[in-house]
Amino acid sequence: MVGYYENKDGLLARLRRIEGQVRGIQRMVEEDAYCIDILTQITAITGASNKVAVSLLEDHLRHCVAESLAEGTDAGAKVNEAALAVQRLLRA
Repeated sequence: MVGYYENKDGLLARLRRIEGQVRGIQRMVEEDAYCIDILTQITAITGASNKVAVSLLEDHLRHCVAESLAEGTDAGAKVNEAALAVQRLLRA
């Protein structure tokens, strides 16, 4: 079972909202909306995407890392995966 299983409905709802925001930006561009208004919406999407990413990272730590610690398997690899994911998020 994946770590975000218990939070799946919430994640899907957030992703649908982001999808709607992206469609809204497409409409704004088609309708020649003011640049700053479009940039404001892009900032909102970026923030929403980051919240999804942090939520997934938290779920990974709570489920996958905790499970590998409890089972005595290579928890270091799971922690390393999480650290690399954080690095990618910070670069984005």
